[in-house]
Amino acid sequence: MQFITKLRWFFRERWLFYVLTVLLMAGTSYLNSVAPLLIGNTIDRIQSGSLTKEGLGQTVGLLFGIAILMYILVYIWNNLLFGSSVLLDKLLRERLFQHWTRMTPSFFQRNRSGELMALASNDIQAVSNTAGFGVLTIVNTVVITTIVVVSMIVFVSFKLMVAALLPLPLLALAINRLGKAMRNRFLVAQESFGRMNDHVLESISGMRVLRSYVQEEKDIEAFERVTTDVMDKNIKVAYVNALFQPAISSIVGISFAIGIGYGSYLVFRNEISLGELVTFNIYLGLLIWPMIAFGEFINILQRGNASVNRIESNLEQQADLVEPANPVNVPLPEVIAFRDLTFRYPTAHAASLQHITLTIERGETIGIVGRTGSGKSTLLKQLLRQYPLGSGELLVSHTPIEQISLGKLKGWIGYVPQEHQLLSRTIRDNIALGRPEANDDEVAQAIEMASLDKDLAQMKEGLQTMVGENGVMLSGGQKQRISIARALLVDPEILILDDALSAVDARTEHAILQQIRSNREGRTTLIATHRLTAVTHAHRIIVLDGGQIIEEGTHEQLMAQEGWYQEQFDRQKLEQSLLALEKEGT
Repeated sequence: MQFITKLRWFFRERWLFYVLTVLLMAGTSYLNSVAPLLIGNTIDRIQSGSLTKEGLGQTVGLLFGIAILMYILVYIWNNLLFGSSVLLDKLLRERLFQHWTRMTPSFFQRNRSGELMALASNDIQAVSNTAGFGVLTIVNTVVITTIVVVSMIVFVSFKLMVAALLPLPLLALAINRLGKAMRNRFLVAQESFGRMNDHVLESISGMRVLRSYVQEEKDIEAFERVTTDVMDKNIKVAYVNALFQPAISSIVGISFAIGIGYGSYLVFRNEISLGELVTFNIYLGLLIWPMIAFGEFINILQRGNASVNRIESNLEQQADLVEPANPVNVPLPEVIAFRDLTFRYPTAHAASLQHITLTIERGETIGIVGRTGSGKSTLLKQLLRQYPLGSGELLVSHTPIEQISLGKLKGWIGYVPQEHQLLSRTIRDNIALGRPEANDDEVAQAIEMASLDKDLAQMKEGLQTMVGENGVMLSGGQKQRISIARALLVDPEILILDDALSAVDARTEHAILQQIRSNREGRTTLIATHRLTAVTHAHRIIVLDGGQIIEEGTHEQLMAQEGWYQEQFDRQKLEQSLLALEKEGT
C-alpha cells in the first residue's frame, strides 16, 4: 500500500503500538460476537421452556461483564491508536519545518507560501486521520467481518451466510469507483485551498498598499471569488463523500432482506432455530459498521494518499546547496577573494555578475555602489551562499567557499537585508534573535550603536514593545535600525549592510556609521547603498554597472576619476543643498 510505504519510517518505529492496538481491537470484536450467541441461546431456551432464573441471571451477568471488559479494551486501544496518529501529526510538522529551514530561496520561488501552509495544515491532518481513524476502520472491517462470518458459519448456517452476503461484490465495485473520484477531487480542492492561503497572506502583508490605493473593496471581491472557488471544489468533494453512505446502506438493506427472508424459510424447514435466526440477524447488524467503515476507509485512504504524496513530493525537493562532505577548517575569514566570478540566477536569462575580480582584507570597509539593478545585492549574496556559484571562484582565506561548512560561514556573517523581516514579538526579542542569551548591557550597546535608544525612550513599554506583524507598528527607519542592532549584537566577523540605511535621515546615518567604525575595528564591513555619503569613509569603493566593476578606489580617487561616482556624488550633494534651502525658506 502506497500510504504505508511512504510512512514506513513511522510504522517501523511504532509497530508494537499498532500490533497491540490490533490485538485489543480483535479481542473487543470477539467479545462483541459472544453477545448475539448468548441472546440466541436464551431465546431458544425460552421457546423450549428450559430457561431458569439462575440461567437468566448468569447470562445477564455475563453480558454485563462483557460490556465492562469491552469498555476497558476500547479505552486502551483508542489511546494507543490515536496517540500514534497525534505523534505522526507532530513528527510530520517537524520534518516539514526542518526541511523548509534548510531550503534556499529558489525553493520558495517554486513553492507558494499558501501551498506550504496547506501542506502543514490540511494535508498533515489528512495523513494523521488515515493513520488513526483509517487504521481503526480497516482493522474493524477485517477483524469484525472475519469473526462475524466465522461465527455465522459455526453457530448458524453456511447457506444463510452466503445468501446474505451475495450483495458485497456490488459494495466493492461502488467503493472503488467512488474512491477514485474522491482522490481526484480532493487534490483539486487542496490546490484551491493553497491559492486561498496565498491571497490571505498577500492581502495582510500588503494592507497598507491596498488602503493607500483604495483597493479594499476590489480585494474583498477578489477574495470572495477565491473562497467561492474553494467552496465549489469542496462541495464537489462532499458530493462524492455523500454517495458512500447511501450506497452502503442500500447494499446492507438488501443483505438484511435476504437474511430475514431466506432465514425465515430455513426456520420453517427446521434447518435453523428461531434463536439462531435472531443471532444471525444480530450478526448481520454487526456487519453494518464494517461495511460503512470500509467505505470510510477508502474515503480516508484516498485523501491520505493524496496528501502524503504532496508532502513527500515537497520533502523530496533538495536544496541547491549542501554541506561539503569534508569541510575545510578555516579559523577566520582573513581574506575574501572573488576570482573572475560570473553569476546568473537560476530563472534569469542574463548574468547578474560578470567577471568580478575583487580582494577584501580582514578589517576593511568596502562600499558597493551603482545604479538600480547593477548587481550590488547579488554580489553580497554570494557570501551568504543562497545560490550555487557560477563560473569563477570565491575564496575565503584561500579556501574555495564551497569547501567551508555552511554553518561556520553563516556564523561569521551579520546580514541586514533590504527587506527587513521582523517577528511578531517584542523589540528585545527581535534584536536578540541571533543571541537569545545576550544580557541587558549587550543589548543596550547594540541599540546605542544602531541609534535606536532615543526612539525606545519615547515608547511606553520600551524594549517590551510588540512590533506587530512584520513590524507594522514601527516606521521604516525603526525597522532598519532594529535589524542593524540585531546584526551588531552577534558581533560578526563580516557585517553586510545591503542598503540598510535608506530609511534613516543623514544625521542618523552618520551616527550609525561612526559607531560601526569605532566599534568594529579589525573586522570586515560591506556596505551596499544608493546614498554615496554612507561610503565616503570606506577603505575602498567599487562601482557596479551591468554586473561589472567599472570603477574602484577610495572616495578621493573616484572623485578624481570624474566618472559615474563623481557625477552621482555631486548630484546628491546638490539635491541635499536644495532640500536644505527649501527647509530654510519654509
